[in-house]
Amino acid sequence: MLRVKSRRWLLAAAGLPLILAACTSMAGRQGAGTGTVAGSGSAAPGGLRAVRHVWVIELENQGYAQSFGTPAADPYLAQTLPRTGALLENYYAIGHSSADNYIAQVSGQAPDIATQIDCTVWTPFPGQVMAGPDRQVLGEGCVYPAAVPTLGNQLSAAGRSWAAYLQDMGNDPGRDHTVSTARGPACGHPATSAADPTQKAEKGDQYAARHDGFTFFSSVTANQTLCDAHILSFRPLPGDLARAAATPAFSFLAPNLCNDGHDSPCVTGAPGGLAQADTFLSQWVPAIMAAPAYRDGGLIVITFDEGSDSAACCGETSGIGPSHPNVPLPGKTGPGGGRIGAVLLSPLIRPGTVSTVAYNHYSLLRSIEDIFGLPHLGDAAMPQVRSFGPDVFG
Repeated sequence: MLRVKSRRWLLAAAGLPLILAACTSMAGRQGAGTGTVAGSGSAAPGGLRAVRHVWVIELENQGYAQSFGTPAADPYLAQTLPRTGALLENYYAIGHSSADNYIAQVSGQAPDIATQIDCTVWTPFPGQVMAGPDRQVLGEGCVYPAAVPTLGNQLSAAGRSWAAYLQDMGNDPGRDHTVSTARGPACGHPATSAADPTQKAEKGDQYAARHDGFTFFSSVTANQTLCDAHILSFRPLPGDLARAAATPAFSFLAPNLCNDGHDSPCVTGAPGGLAQADTFLSQWVPAIMAAPAYRDGGLIVITFDEGSDSAACCGETSGIGPSHPNVPLPGKTGPGGGRIGAVLLSPLIRPGTVSTVAYNHYSLLRSIEDIFGLPHLGDAAMPQVRSFGPDVFG
C-alpha cells in the first residue's frame, strides 16, 4: 500500500514543471547548572548579524496549548524562559510525524511518505532527481542521496564548526552502530535498508536516530571522517562549553526519549512527558548560558518537533506542489505539523519579548543560514519563509 500511494503521488509530481536549478538566495554575510537563569540582557542592534553561536534544543510532541498554554505542566519552559528571552507564539512544525520535521530543520527537504511514518526501515531514495526552485528530492525514502546537502555540510564548507549532540547515542553500540573515537561514541545511525532498532527506548539506551535530522543524509553519514567529527553523544558537550574556542558555531541537542518528553512513563521508571523535559532544560539551559560562547552573541532556540494538529504557516498548503512534491498533505491530515511555539534566549534579546509573527522549522533553518552567511536550502528559500527579525531582536 505504501508503494502504491508513493507512485501515485510521484506521478502527480512529475506533471509539475521541474526547474532544475540550485537555490541562489543569499543572506548578507557577517563577519548542567542549578536551574536558575540570569536575565538575557537588553536588546542590542544588529539582530541576527550579531549572533555568533547557536544552540537548538528539540523537544517532542506537544502543541502550543499543551506546553506554553499550560504553565503548570512545565513552569520552567512556559514561564521562566519566556521571561528571560522571547516567546514565539506562532511558530509551527512543518509536518507529521517526527522524522520529517527534523529533516526539514537541517536541509529544507519536505516530507515524503517514508519520513511521515518515521522511517521504521532506513530505505534509500531510489534516485537523485531534485526538482523545483527549492531543490526537493523526488520519490520516497529515508536516506537522502549524497548530492543533497545539509546545514552541516554548508557550515563545514564555510569553515564553521558544528555538532549534533545526541543523548544516549553509543550507550549500546550494537543498537545504533556507533564507532569509538577520542571524543566518545560517534556517527550512530541505522544501516541502510535495515529496520531502525532505535524506534523504542531500552533500559540504558533511550537514543532515537529519527530525532537527529543529519543522520538521514548520505552527505553526512557516508563521509566517515565528517560523521565521526560531528555526530556525537553528550559526553563532549560539557568540555566543549567550557571554552569559546571549543564551542561549535552551531550545536543541535537531542535529549533522549525520556528527557525530550516523548515517553511517559519512561523505561527507567521516570515520569517522562513535559515534567521530564522541564527538568532536562533546567539543567542544560543554565549550563549553556554560563558558557563564554553564549555570553558573546549566543542564541538558544528551544522548540518541539510537531504539535497536536496539522495547522501551518509560511506558504505551506494542501495539494502537491513545488514545495512538497511527494505528498499532498505534509501534516497527513493538513498542510503542516501544528502550532508548537518556541523560546529564544540570547544576550541580544530583550527579556519578556513576545512575538506573534508566523515562523516554522524552515524559518529556523533560514535564520541559521543568515547568521552564518549561507545560501538557503530547500524550502527555507521559499519567499513566504522569513528569518527571525526585529520582532525578536528589537
